[in-house]
Amino acid sequence: MTVKTKSPKLTEKEQVDGWMNKLDPEMRPAVEAVRKIIKTADSKLNERIKWNAPSYYYKEDIVTFGPARSKDKIMLVFHHPSLVKIKSELLEGDYKDRRLVYINSEEEIRDVKKELERIIKESVKMIDK
Repeated sequence: MTVKTKSPKLTEKEQVDGWMNKLDPEMRPAVEAVRKIIKTADSKLNERIKWNAPSYYYKEDIVTFGPARSKDKIMLVFHHPSLVKIKSELLEGDYKDRRLVYINSEEEIRDVKKELERIIKESVKMIDK
């Protein structure tokens, strides 16, 4: 009789590493740069795979990488309901519970860094209220 053993469940970090390893090599540096901005914006954030992409949360979900539609564009989905109260030219869409951020090139990442950090910090503050 053969006994089947379950594979150990991957840690959140291992899951994200696996996702990154499958990413188009041309996109990897840009995605890694955006991940770094998000992860260092607030030490309270945690990273995991949710909705088949890296997602960041603190008590509740805040932002997730959206599906890649091209090799040079990154989409972030900010999906915390209170996010709609944050005013920023980076945040696109008029949805009742989410906003989108599009980063169109590696060069643009430097341009949006401070504003992206501000949005994340403000989101964490709203969750703490």
